[in-house]
Amino acid sequence: MVGTKVSLSVVLTTFNEADYLADCLDSVKQLADEIIVVDGSSTDKTREIARRFGAKVVKVKNLPMFHTNKQKAVDLATKDWILQLDADEQVSLELVSEVKTAINSDAKFAGYYLPRKNWFLSRFLTKGGQYPDYVIRLFKNGVGHFPQKSVHEQIVIDGPIGNLKNHLIHYADREFSRYLTRFNRYTDLESENLFRAGEKPHLGQAISYLIFKPVGWFLLTYFRHKGFVDGLPGFIFALMSSLRFPVTWFKLWEKTYAR
Repeated sequence: MVGTKVSLSVVLTTFNEADYLADCLDSVKQLADEIIVVDGSSTDKTREIARRFGAKVVKVKNLPMFHTNKQKAVDLATKDWILQLDADEQVSLELVSEVKTAINSDAKFAGYYLPRKNWFLSRFLTKGGQYPDYVIRLFKNGVGHFPQKSVHEQIVIDGPIGNLKNHLIHYADREFSRYLTRFNRYTDLESENLFRAGEKPHLGQAISYLIFKPVGWFLLTYFRHKGFVDGLPGFIFALMSSLRFPVTWFKLWEKTYAR
């Protein structure tokens, strides 16, 4: 990058992201010194689009624990700093400038939290605990790794972490069908983690997962965190995110008794 002291790798994992990837990579074209795309054997034009932007593309299996492929992308990065993205995310112009400043500053941070704006169906969510959705995405090469244990885990950074103020834009759920696909994927992983940990369905667990956890989460998200401010999308998000608990339990029961 002209006029900067250090270099930056942008790393992504993909699977059938042809509808989103070009916008993501276009948003970092003035920022990335290299782009690494670890693709889980997409059947659409994802890899073709990535190569069009000059990315180094590695084709792998689409593993259920997708953080494993994210770690592979991190391991392949060769530059001083790493910006880890999902294909349905875009870096705002203001954030591009802020990232350049941050990695060339004398600050002693090993990584940074980025405030993320999440699009859900028809709008960016502003409440319900969804904004600002701070995620660790920018870090020095060699100091970060994914534990590869949980669906919603953040990358772990060895060192102090700072905060940037400009937005990472997340277009995960433009269509409800896409949300349901991700919902099914996450609950599959959560139930599998419980199953591997030796959890077996029982009455007390059923009461927790079918009643207390979903009701508590809905009340927290929709009322305490004011999800109602976001209208119908806010209600749908609160409802569906609370339903992950009974769905996870049903899948655990299936793995335990219906095989």
